[in-house]
Amino acid sequence: MKRDLYEQEHEDFRASAAGFVRTAVAPHWEQWEEDGIIDRAAWTAAGRLGLLGVAVPEELGGGGVADFRYRTVLIEELCAIGANSFNASLSVQDDLVMPYLVDLGTDEQRTTWLPQLCRGEAIGALALTEPGAGSDLRGIRTTARRSGSGWRLDGAKTFITNGYLADVVVVLARVEPAVDAGAYALFVVPADRPGFGRGRKLDKLGLRANDTAELVFDDVALRDEDLLGIEGRGLAHVMERLPRERMSIAATSAAASAAALDWTRRYCFERSAFGRPIGDFQATRFTLAEIETDVDAATSLLDRAIGLLDAGELTAVDAAKVKYWISDLHQRVVDRCLQLHGGYGYMREYPIARSYADARIQPIYGGTNEIMKDIIGRDIAARAASR
Repeated sequence: MKRDLYEQEHEDFRASAAGFVRTAVAPHWEQWEEDGIIDRAAWTAAGRLGLLGVAVPEELGGGGVADFRYRTVLIEELCAIGANSFNASLSVQDDLVMPYLVDLGTDEQRTTWLPQLCRGEAIGALALTEPGAGSDLRGIRTTARRSGSGWRLDGAKTFITNGYLADVVVVLARVEPAVDAGAYALFVVPADRPGFGRGRKLDKLGLRANDTAELVFDDVALRDEDLLGIEGRGLAHVMERLPRERMSIAATSAAASAAALDWTRRYCFERSAFGRPIGDFQATRFTLAEIETDVDAATSLLDRAIGLLDAGELTAVDAAKVKYWISDLHQRVVDRCLQLHGGYGYMREYPIARSYADARIQPIYGGTNEIMKDIIGRDIAARAASR
């Protein structure tokens, strides 16, 4: 299916992204998977090429172009070789941490961190989830208590992408005492603050090169200047930015599904059984036809949502629909593609095996797909009630 999403400037960016993936990622990503961590040199290489922070204002080190299509280009190039772990790490940096700082940061916070993040010299993380609070962030127990002219931060976070390498962490905490604006606040926490600690690097099913960690805050002293956004409105700030995060997840699922199809299509016409390529069997062709049609449908849905996002018109419900449907489809695509690889599909030396494991997180993070359906269902009920 012809895709009209990109213009020439995006294809020029793709050439730079593809060169970066070919030289700085492809030779190393399998070793990163074994080591469970990504070399910082890859981050700085991406920064030198201007691949990070495209939407960040130029005066703060970014590209100054608020166009999500540049992000999807880099996502596609990384997913095409199965470098899903690095893609997840960069997505946290570019689609979560930097937008929080651009939208909510003080001049000091923005000038201190955004140039470093855009250059890949600093790595950022977003710390929301806790051992007892995932999709329901109102249940967090990390607290920020007033102390003189500042704050004291105590608590623990888990499942934090980039947590092991992070130089700066945006942290959601419950403020005590609560203020009229609400009971939550966001803070910018440099990793060198006394009391900040990292627990174990978590052993995951997939995305094994991505450093997902536990974080600990033990009486960390914060200044008023470390508050991000409005005191009390921390949870509201998070909710306002979830649509972009969910678009990043959907874009990854669409790109990874297309990559899985591409590997499988090639395999089916290279692998022979009973004297002919397995792609010549009707059952295989029907399966490939179904998968390709599904991927085309997902791409069309994604492209429409990207247009809405860039126009400032993407609603939380729109984002929930795209995230839920494409990430669920992703599961079906990689499962069927692995099946077509037969026994080789179960071997980690084949990219489809690793992609199968990497894919399983997509319906879980960014809000589980059950939560997405609830968001959509509540909107349906509200519209029915208003008639």
